[in-house]
This record gives sequence, C-alpha cells and structure tokens, in this order.
Amino acid sequence: MRFSKGWLAAIIIVFIILADQVLKIWVKTNFYYGEEYVITDWFRLNFIENNGMAFGFEFGNKPVLTWFRIIVSALFVYYVAKLTRRKYINTGYLICVCMITAGAIGNMIDCVFYGVIFNDPVLPQTATLLPPEGGYASLFNGRVVDMFYFPLFDWYWPQWMPVIGGEHFVFFQPVFNIADASLSVGVIVLILFFSKHLNFGEEDKPVPEDDISTENKN
Repeated sequence: MRFSKGWLAAIIIVFIILADQVLKIWVKTNFYYGEEYVITDWFRLNFIENNGMAFGFEFGNKPVLTWFRIIVSALFVYYVAKLTRRKYINTGYLICVCMITAGAIGNMIDCVFYGVIFNDPVLPQTATLLPPEGGYASLFNGRVVDMFYFPLFDWYWPQWMPVIGGEHFVFFQPVFNIADASLSVGVIVLILFFSKHLNFGEEDKPVPEDDISTENKN
C-alpha cells in the first residue's frame, strides 16, 4: 500500500506524538520523581522533569519558552503542509522534517498542559492524572517529562588535570524522552544526508528521490 505524502506525514507525526505522550503519562503516573528502573547497566528509566529545552537544558523564562515552542511547532506544521503539496519532494527529507515537527509538538504539549492535568504529590507518591484538587501549575507552565538514561560508560579524570581532576564523569548523562530523540535524530539525519534539499523557495523544482545509500556514494 502506497501512502500519499500528506498521509505519510500525518502518520509519522501522530505516531511519534502518541508514543511520546503515552510513555510520559505512564512514567508520570507510575514513577515517583527521581525513581530509577534499571533495565541494563547502560539503559535505565529515570523519571525527571525540566523547565527547559531538550535533554534537560534550562533556558530563559518559562512562559516565554512555552510560547516559543508553540510558535516553532506551528511553523513546522505549516512547512510540512507545504512540503506535502509539492510536486517533487524527497521522501527521506519529508520524514526528517516530520520527526522534527513531532518532537517539537511532543514537548510543547507538556509545557502547555501538564501543569494543569497533573498534581505534584509528596515523595514517594506518584502523580495523578486530572486530580480533583487541580494541577501543580497554570496553563503554559508545565514541566517536560524525561525518562531515558543511557550511562554507557564512566571514568575518573586523572588527578593531575586542572579543575576536573579526580571527578567522576559519566557518558551519556542527559536524560531525555521520545520527543527529544525524534527531534535530534531528524536534525542529524537531515544535516548529514538531506541538507541539499533545504530549498525553501523552490517549491516545484524536481528533486531526485535518492535514498541514504545513494547519498553516501556521492
């Protein structure tokens, strides 16, 4: 079965957003804040929340950041809609843009709604969805839920090194979610393999449907 570009874009975006939100709600209502579940030594679920950008980075004023997310998400949705109407568009490029769009929307939903639909219980209690007493914050002031933690390896810096000597270092430390992963993978693949397709002003110019393997040969 062959999907149209519009259906393909919708399926990718909706699937990623649903997967992201289902996992976030499950973690939020089954883990207390800071709880960690060890799957392997290098893969763990660690429930944390943040007010900032992807991978837990903090950035600026919370309402301003939320509105920034909304605007960026809307712009990406508009751009995806334009891409699906183009006569010629590389499918791989469209998929990357859809992944970025879904990632932006996934974290935007947390910021807009989670403060209203979840409470903030005392540890070690878990959060309640749609609590009778109301949420922990107002609209646009929710926190982003993160859970994926991959401490792949660690070491202690040699004592002779300035500033960081003797300190314990873990790679990879940031905790992230499906939306973060979707956005990051979409950006990385787009830059590595589809940067030549960033022709915003040339809507009807034919673009070869090269797959990634063909791109690598060039």
